[in-house]
Amino acid sequence: MTDLPYKIKKTSRLVVFCIASFAVNNTFASPETQSLLDLFQLAKANDATWASAQSSNTAAQEKAVQGKALLLPSVTLGGSATQTFSDAEYPGQHALINNARSTSGISETENYHTYSYKLSISQPLYRKQNSVNYEQSKIQVAQADDQLGFALQDLILRLAQAYFDMLLAQDTIDLNEAQKAAISNQLEQAKVSFEVGTATITDVNDAQARYDLVVAQGISARNDLEVKKQATQRIIGQLPTRIAILNTKPQFKPLDPASMDQWVEIGERENLKLKIQQRALEIANQEVEKTHAGHYPTLDLVANYNGQDNSGSINGPQYRNSISTADIGLQVQVPLYQGGAITSREREAVANQQKARDDLEAARRQVDYDVRQAFLDFTSRLSQVSAYEQALNSSQTSLESTQLGYEVGVRTSVDVLNAQQQLFTSKRDLLQARYNVLLSKLKLKSASGLLTEADLGEIDQMLSRP
Repeated sequence: MTDLPYKIKKTSRLVVFCIASFAVNNTFASPETQSLLDLFQLAKANDATWASAQSSNTAAQEKAVQGKALLLPSVTLGGSATQTFSDAEYPGQHALINNARSTSGISETENYHTYSYKLSISQPLYRKQNSVNYEQSKIQVAQADDQLGFALQDLILRLAQAYFDMLLAQDTIDLNEAQKAAISNQLEQAKVSFEVGTATITDVNDAQARYDLVVAQGISARNDLEVKKQATQRIIGQLPTRIAILNTKPQFKPLDPASMDQWVEIGERENLKLKIQQRALEIANQEVEKTHAGHYPTLDLVANYNGQDNSGSINGPQYRNSISTADIGLQVQVPLYQGGAITSREREAVANQQKARDDLEAARRQVDYDVRQAFLDFTSRLSQVSAYEQALNSSQTSLESTQLGYEVGVRTSVDVLNAQQQLFTSKRDLLQARYNVLLSKLKLKSASGLLTEADLGEIDQMLSRP
């Protein structure tokens, strides 16, 4: 009986020690610690989605080259080689055969070849469609660049989400181990108290049930960590090693600007999805102009050079000749009627133009909504951090008071177990709230179009390498 208060105090110290020390524990197997920026470099080198976006952008750069090519001269060279075999008969003609005259006719065979070649040059002088198409291709390239920038922002968000998911999963395991140690000590205390008659078997059973539950939760937590690692591997191309953890008391910078309306204005100006849709409207406008240009005449400068060499003809080899000609001139084509196809394409382009306007307005409204939602999410989660910090302090005080009440007999072991559970839950909620603050700020930057690698660097400075 005399050593019970000492054991209870020892249990309290063990719980406090577990809570204070778990944040700097990390059980990744590899001794090499990887920061968020380290994983981002791996992601840029190995993520398949990002690689696909880069390839798409590289392909889109050729649109401008192809559009400009329509304004430049085109040169073609062609040629042919022909071998002719002719067999001619002349009935009634006299021929000498074996010193005797034949009146049945004459048969002659001639073989000759013909070589010909042609060089053609065409320079568009006025083709409205080609000029519009070139301007359209430059907009397509700009749109592709915006799409690549959006893909990079998406990569940043996906990696950050995977990184903090791993941290939270690891925290859950560490908390589970600390909780298991505390409950194990409480279980042993309940058994000792039951043996000396100061506790009932119910206290032992409650502690045992709580211990078994925590063991089962630990198995689930370890499985969850492996799943989170696999999710990160999809992005960086390899299993992560030991990763840097968030500082014990991170300092979160306030938003700049602090007004939600200012963030909305930035989003309407910088959001990449909105820019992509604006480019789509510009392309649709150019498409209307291009289809209308189908009614315009075209003017080309055309030059040709032709050459032909004949080694003979059916009349004999004496008719061998070489001929070359050259010409240069202007070629005009005026579209008169094409079955209504041009007018139909105009109507189609105008309808697509209106669709692009509607899509742009929908995208603008979505951006406004996303920015406002992200702003409110950040501010609320930042407030939650302060609330959870206070809740953690309260839970710690509650646990100490409950343990003291257990010592004097006014509280049961179940009360102690519940207080311990509340403490660990508060700790986990606080950690998750901190991660959510960082993620919500990244999402706000993305919604407003300002998210860059530097934002990951800012978070990286808040990490410590255990």
